[in-house]
Amino acid sequence: MFYISVMPLPDTMYCAQQINIPPELPDILKNFTKAAIRTQPKDVLLWSAAYFKALSEGECLPVKDRLEMNVATQKTDTGLTPGLLKTLHKQLSPRQACSKEELQEKWRGLCLPMDQLETLLSLGSAGTDIDWMDFFALGCSALGGTLMSSLKIACEILTEDEEGGAARIPFNTFVQLYTYLAHLDGDMPQDHIDSFLRSLQAQVELQCGMIKPLDFIHWDDMDSTPPASSIFSRATSRAE
Repeated sequence: MFYISVMPLPDTMYCAQQINIPPELPDILKNFTKAAIRTQPKDVLLWSAAYFKALSEGECLPVKDRLEMNVATQKTDTGLTPGLLKTLHKQLSPRQACSKEELQEKWRGLCLPMDQLETLLSLGSAGTDIDWMDFFALGCSALGGTLMSSLKIACEILTEDEEGGAARIPFNTFVQLYTYLAHLDGDMPQDHIDSFLRSLQAQVELQCGMIKPLDFIHWDDMDSTPPASSIFSRATSRAE
């Protein structure tokens, strides 16, 4: 009779002390846990994959700055929020333009509904390459009930002022966002657009080229022109 002697493999683990734990692992796990608590992803596994992929590639992480109350637009409370749009802005704005595939990847990594993304993309008639600020404007219109409230959300996301401050942004950025949404609506006359922007010039000059929500939000009550943000409501109705 023959006996086969089985020798243990050289890297066989006999006790926990033989496991080499990288010294940075506790901090990685602690930061991951804090990020998950702040972001509250609907699909933790999907979000975790996006988180560690971004971490390994040195990219901006899919993490909210802070925990926010659910203000999503969808009935299931899983849609876009100001905090998630700000996260997307940090991830995609540095290159000014992004591919549709890259936007889809970042959107999916934040566990946002893909049908909401497709609605926004179709609304903006986006092609292969997407101008980020145009898409950002669409995201704000999805969150705002009127054109002015959409621009207020844009100011609150883009400002460098402290939270609760004036929420100032450069006027040229405001003009870009406002003009894009106004033209996209199609019902707003050009002379109305020009008149509105001229009405802000004096205050902007006093503020060194900056504008804040208090400078324009009152136009919601004065303006009888259909708000550009209504285009999102119409597109959503078509999608349903």
